[in-house]
Amino acid sequence: MEFKQLVDTAEKWCSGNPFDLIFAEEVDERRLDFYAEPGISFYVLCPDNMTGGTDNFHVWSESEDCLPFLQLAQDYISSCGHKTLLEVLDKVFRSFRPLLGLPDIDDDTYEQYHADVEEDAETDHQQMGVSQQ
Repeated sequence: MEFKQLVDTAEKWCSGNPFDLIFAEEVDERRLDFYAEPGISFYVLCPDNMTGGTDNFHVWSESEDCLPFLQLAQDYISSCGHKTLLEVLDKVFRSFRPLLGLPDIDDDTYEQYHADVEEDAETDHQQMGVSQQ
């Protein structure tokens, strides 16, 4: 995707949340930097398939306080399938909700998956003859 389109997508995303796009660099890294009060910052390195650069998005923060919150987004990016910038930014926003003083959003997909895993585990135990005491 053209870098200008990525910047436009990022700016549009920022209009719906507390983050601002504070820096965009195409030359070396195809990097988009974001900032929100109270001191929450992160950046996204965008894929550059045209010149043989990175294949996936990458999110990071130079703030030690922010890094642990990016784990969810980093796991999401590294999971199977192609991700869009908007999907990545939405996952980052969800990750930072506690730092922004916003309530957590229930992730229905996770809840459904977690319930399915528990049901499967119970079924496996019953099939193997393990008592449920």
